[in-house]
Amino acid sequence: MKGLLKNLGLILILVGVVILLACSFTGNVNNNAILGSSVVLVVLGLISYIVINKKIAD
Repeated sequence: MKGLLKNLGLILILVGVVILLACSFTGNVNNNAILGSSVVLVVLGLISYIVINKKIAD
């Protein structure tokens, strides 16, 4: 469980990047809801990665 929690931020970042890549390859770059949600996932992944790993290290 600790390993999954430690990698939660990276998983969120990867999900956001996969959504962005899928939108790019399909040409669906005009849908702001999908693009916005993927950017939110990437940002939340970065924040959670930093916070979680800081708390685990302490």
